[in-house]
Amino acid sequence: MEVTEIRADADPADALAAVAALRRLADQLEDVAVERAMRAGWGWPHVAEALGVTRQAVHKKHAARLIAAGVTLRRR
Repeated sequence: MEVTEIRADADPADALAAVAALRRLADQLEDVAVERAMRAGWGWPHVAEALGVTRQAVHKKHAARLIAAGVTLRRR
């Protein structure tokens, strides 16, 4: 789905608050999905490919949280 415009009468503060809320939700969904994938035995390269980012980026973003949650991380 592509959004090409926001209603002309929309309050910019409301539109920006909605964007921020969607980003928080997307981050929460990513956290859950990455944890489930890692608990299922996925490696960093597989998770990174699924997210469309580099292995280094996904590791940097999620490794500390996963370790704190007790997830056993695979080495390469």
